Amino acid sequence: MPGWNFAEVWEVIAEQIPDAQAQVQGDRRFTWAEFDRRANGIAATLLERGAAEQDKVAQYLYNCPEYLESLFAAFKAGLVPINTNYRYRDDELVYLWDNADCVAVVFHGTFTETIERIRDRVPRITTWLWVDDGSGPCPEWAIPYEEAAASHPERTVAPWGRDGDHIMMTYTGGTTGMPKGVMWRQDDLFMALVPQMNPVYRGVDEPDLDLVRQSVTQPGPVGLPACPLMHGTGLYTQLIILSLGGSVVTLTSRSLDVEEIFDTIQREKVNQMAIVGDAFGKPMLKALDENPGRWDLSSLFLIASSGVMFSEQVKQGLLKHHPGMMLLDAFSSSEALGMGSSISSADQAAETAKFSLGENTIVITDDGRKVEPGSGEIGRVAVGGRQPIGYYKDPEKTAATFIEFEGKRYSCPGDYARVEADGSLTLLGRGSVVINTGGEKVFPEEVEEVMKTFPGVRDAVAVGVPDEKFGEVVGAVVEPAPGATVDKDALVAHVRSKLAAYKAPKHVVLIDSIGRAPNGKVDYKRLKAYAAEATGR
Repeated sequence: MPGWNFAEVWEVIAEQIPDAQAQVQGDRRFTWAEFDRRANGIAATLLERGAAEQDKVAQYLYNCPEYLESLFAAFKAGLVPINTNYRYRDDELVYLWDNADCVAVVFHGTFTETIERIRDRVPRITTWLWVDDGSGPCPEWAIPYEEAAASHPERTVAPWGRDGDHIMMTYTGGTTGMPKGVMWRQDDLFMALVPQMNPVYRGVDEPDLDLVRQSVTQPGPVGLPACPLMHGTGLYTQLIILSLGGSVVTLTSRSLDVEEIFDTIQREKVNQMAIVGDAFGKPMLKALDENPGRWDLSSLFLIASSGVMFSEQVKQGLLKHHPGMMLLDAFSSSEALGMGSSISSADQAAETAKFSLGENTIVITDDGRKVEPGSGEIGRVAVGGRQPIGYYKDPEKTAATFIEFEGKRYSCPGDYARVEADGSLTLLGRGSVVINTGGEKVFPEEVEEVMKTFPGVRDAVAVGVPDEKFGEVVGAVVEPAPGATVDKDALVAHVRSKLAAYKAPKHVVLIDSIGRAPNGKVDYKRLKAYAAEATGR
């Protein structure tokens, strides 16, 4: 059905401000006309290679201009982009691309060796677009991205056209199990995001491209995703920036480089930056404290964070260095945007885990009642309004997360909170045992299964251990087999060889018995406390 479609909006913007900057990375600069033209080439290549309506295209990329170009291309061709965590190992990649039914992958050259190991395990993928990053030659089985980008400068539209029902899908850890694809109709996602920054779109039920033409007559804000575009926090903030006719600046470093962040803000006059809580905020504050006055941050009016704790102390410290900006701490997830928000300014830095309820947000008790402000009751946070249609190929988890309450549909991903007397929300955490480390979600069962394959381990449980930088890190509580000795460093190395590094335990503690119940379940709360005490945390 008709509706807002990002490709349609961005093409209008390219017509409105063709010579304005759309993307920057280091010395590389692209105008809106080039952004549009290069995306046409990628879209045409995917279609020529047989991609059908709503086929899936994975982006196995670090932050770079090609990430958003290939996203634009997928939207143009009526395809579905699939974010890929570049920290994943072989089995994780195979699971993701197979679950998503991917037919094409856009990848940085540095991942060639990894792909060569697993290509025969993902036979559905027939198109590989190689992005040159200086790591080696293009493999013979791949197409150079630059050739594809230059192949078809004319406007590319698939035979099936575009509409608001076309999907934007974000794979997320969620709360339990393997990663799940959150399916957003583009119309719903556009209306959940863009009106936040441009109220002219509020209440507009039908797409109106003339509204875009009226709104974008000059270059918009400059955005900097300091966190990965492969996660919702990084990507969704830049969808807003581009839809306002702005430009996106990506960093050249593939790991956190605070000096590059501040150098880039000063050089490119960045207006908005996306980070992930204290994992970014603490090193940023440390650099500013050690180098007072070194950087001109006057262009920066907003730092947006989501996904992990953003502490009051860090907010206050950052605001002392730049009182003119605002800090937005968004309580959101890929499947539940706008659950709550917290805005800090020079006048007041908001408390940690304290949020204002979103416009369509309520809190529901486990027995199905709405939590009243000041009641002291605890419930699960649920957000109504525009929301995803569900999880890809997972009706059971869709039914569990997307619920009906008092005749309305809500997304309820499992965050528990209390509603205070003033209507504010005090976030208490996920009701599940998921470990949130620097914004990355780690599921205990996945880590535990790998640990149990290590010689000498009889049983093992993964728990979150408090950490100053990342909020929490993975801790392992290990029960050795009778008479066995467990080499802790070797166990960690074993997990790192099978899973992404952030899933590997940072602390390993031994215990005489895990103490499983007859049904095989474990008391995570008890073992988490045991690990925290044993590690002095």
